[in-house]
Amino acid sequence: MKLISATILSLTITGTQALASAGGAKPEGMGLLATFFIAFAVLVVLFQFLPGMTLFLGMLKGIFSSDAGKSGKETVRDGRTGL
Repeated sequence: MKLISATILSLTITGTQALASAGGAKPEGMGLLATFFIAFAVLVVLFQFLPGMTLFLGMLKGIFSSDAGKSGKETVRDGRTGL
């Protein structure tokens, strides 16, 4: 019984070391799910860039427009609330 237990234990230790070995001769590289995750993150950044640029250009237009010298009351009276 001790011989069988020792044999099973030694085979288990040898097998787990072989399965847990890192890499080998050819590393596989990035998996398919990792590629999809990175592509999704890039798409999120790109689709948030366009509204951000629109907002930034709108702010620049508001800062440098000809109505910049008017006070808030004059702007409301003229009906230019921006809404």
